[in-house]
Amino acid sequence: METGTSVSNNNQSIRNDSYEAIKNGSWFNQFRNGCNPWMARYVYGLIFLIANLLAWAARDYGRGALRKVTRFKNCKGGENCLGTDGVLRVSLGCFLFYFVMFLSTLGTSKTHSSRDRWHSGWWFVKLIMWPALTIIPFLLPSSIIHLYGEIAHFGAGVFLLIQLISVISFIQWLNECYQSQKDAERCRVYVMLLSTTSYTVCIVGVILMYIWYAPDSSCLLNIFFITWTLFLIQLMTSIALHPKVNAGYLTPALMGLYVVFICWCAIRSEPVGESCNRKAAASNRTDWLTIISFVVALLAMVIATFSTGIDSQCFQFKKDENDQEEEAEDDVPYGYGFFHFVFATGAMYFAMLLIGWNTHHPMKKWTIDVGWTSTWVRVVNEWLAVCVYSKS
Repeated sequence: METGTSVSNNNQSIRNDSYEAIKNGSWFNQFRNGCNPWMARYVYGLIFLIANLLAWAARDYGRGALRKVTRFKNCKGGENCLGTDGVLRVSLGCFLFYFVMFLSTLGTSKTHSSRDRWHSGWWFVKLIMWPALTIIPFLLPSSIIHLYGEIAHFGAGVFLLIQLISVISFIQWLNECYQSQKDAERCRVYVMLLSTTSYTVCIVGVILMYIWYAPDSSCLLNIFFITWTLFLIQLMTSIALHPKVNAGYLTPALMGLYVVFICWCAIRSEPVGESCNRKAAASNRTDWLTIISFVVALLAMVIATFSTGIDSQCFQFKKDENDQEEEAEDDVPYGYGFFHFVFATGAMYFAMLLIGWNTHHPMKKWTIDVGWTSTWVRVVNEWLAVCVYSKS
């Protein structure tokens, strides 16, 4: 019995050493050893990107093909509804794939288990399952698709909340690293430089938004959005510098960058016809700049989903350091269930971006996240970010 136990422990040690070699090796080594969680996350990210491209193609170029599908005859709203339905159907297929993966990998804690192998391998099965789950929604009646579209609003909101917590967690982690006792003196100059740069970019961003999106006093809504953003930056700075908090300048400066970016995205989402949105009016025609902006926005969404998915640490309760050391050898490198859950909600999120958060809102080619609904979603997300930061 002792010999069998010893052999089992030796095999486990060899497998752990093999995983460490893959993890610490080059990208080529990770891809060459196909059945491992580090390569798997990139494959799932690639599948998600392809789903995004399919949804965009269904919206902008799939209307002629979708007219031939008899199931679409009950679609209300004419051609524009066909484009919206196409996005929602691709999104539903993507959601189903990642939700099945979420259910089947939830609770996986150790490497070399059956669920670990399912997450990291079995690609032939998944390459059949994913297209099948993508095709099934195209056979469903429009009423079910519209119901999914309503549910997707809440799923996309959950994704934004998860992403928000992840960003704030990263900012706080960065601040803690700089304030650690051994690095405090050495990093003080870097902290001041990064904080000053961040505040400078915030101020420049606010000024540019006033110039671009509030050209005269009649643009009251844009003036309110921009001015309120400036007030929120001041509020976060005051909270961070309060004696009971004493968080320093770095976290409010980086959060200031984040809320200025969200405010800019919100105002850019305003419809093109608005007189206060000069930048949108200037890009009304489809040119290379519009196409590049669309591609960058699409890639940014995929990268944000990927980075949030592997950041399950910020949603876990803190453990004792001794327990962490004992479990470190054969623990999974990231939460598989959480990873797939983020991608499932991300599938709902990209659908909302491509239809402007409104199932009855027509979207022009090469546009993303445009419409008053999109604007207010961004604004509320900005305010929620400040609230979460203040409570953390």
